[in-house]
Amino acid sequence: MAACSISDRRTATIRGAGAFALALLFVCVVAWLQRQGMLDWLNLRLMLLAGDVRDGGVGRHVTPAMRIASAVGGTGGRLVLLGLALLVLVVGPQGRRAAWLAGTVAGGTLLNLALKQIFAAPRPDLLPHLDMVTTYSFPSGHAAGNMMFFGALAMLGGRRWGYASAAMAIALIGISRVWLGVHWPSDVLAGWVEGLGWLALCALWLPARGGQEQRVDEAVVGRHAVGGDEAVDPEAVIGRGGGDQEQ
Repeated sequence: MAACSISDRRTATIRGAGAFALALLFVCVVAWLQRQGMLDWLNLRLMLLAGDVRDGGVGRHVTPAMRIASAVGGTGGRLVLLGLALLVLVVGPQGRRAAWLAGTVAGGTLLNLALKQIFAAPRPDLLPHLDMVTTYSFPSGHAAGNMMFFGALAMLGGRRWGYASAAMAIALIGISRVWLGVHWPSDVLAGWVEGLGWLALCALWLPARGGQEQRVDEAVVGRHAVGGDEAVDPEAVIGRGGGDQEQ
């Protein structure tokens, strides 16, 4: 039983670390292609399209919504939302989940800042900027940060509607950065992939819902005849462990 648990955990660790490594590799490849001009056909076409639409009659009404989405997804807006989420989790018996959320967002933010410094990509100047920006462009902090934040919230909730809502928020905020002229589409794509890879790695430490953090090996030690007076049927223990993982 313990061997099975250790094997499963080792497999999960390899998968999470592998997904993170692949995400970083993808970001590096996109950065190289973008620097070589091999993504100009995509970036220029999509950004020019965004410029044409935003300057049209309908686009002028859409721009205020894009500004709001970008502001909500910015560092300040994200910190406010994070504070509210942590407050909700801390009030209930969700201390470990609150710590996981805070650690995921904080670590992901540092990761994105480091990548920005490494690639040091300038902002696009194809369209007039409709937002004030002072940092490097690649990968998009809005795209990565909100993938990490809203994705982490969806993982904590574990509900389909939560994942769907998170996906819509992530997509809208990412698109808003291209609409406002401050990011190439490839910046946003790389940010999304970066965020997904970070979530895959952080999922290794995701606490179970409802405060059920007890793992299979802990259950065995607590209720097996070696650790106490009560013996447990191995199949029952494995069944309990599987139920915790499904949560």
